[in-house]
Amino acid sequence: MEQKNILTKVLAIAGTVLVWFPILAPILLSIILLIVERKFLFDYLMPMELFLFALVGSGLLFWATLRAHSRVKFVAWGIGIAVFMFLGAQWFAEITGMASGAVEPVGWMWAVVIAALALFVLGIILVGAGGALLLRDLFKRRLSPT
Repeated sequence: MEQKNILTKVLAIAGTVLVWFPILAPILLSIILLIVERKFLFDYLMPMELFLFALVGSGLLFWATLRAHSRVKFVAWGIGIAVFMFLGAQWFAEITGMASGAVEPVGWMWAVVIAALALFVLGIILVGAGGALLLRDLFKRRLSPT
């Protein structure tokens, strides 16, 4: 039983770290660049570029939630939103010609892609929050009744 618990905790920790990496990386890099170069540059597309980290982390977290029987729907909904919005933004940019540069990214079409990006980030944040809550559940000390 203890080995099952340890594996679940390792899966939850690794998954949570991997899921939060695409969200925290652009923020931390912007802060470092601001301190070193005195320029504020923020790559808002970096979470989508680092999608594979979030995808692997989401898989590990989902496996951990199934093993722990906790936060399964929370993490599953976040994964669903993130994957759907990632694919939707890519598909829409491709069919409109923005991905190839044939069409200038302006107007309502650009707003649709940015909205999909924002919803993608929200989905990743939901998965990360689910991972944090799962970790809290897994590491909660069980107090004996007195």
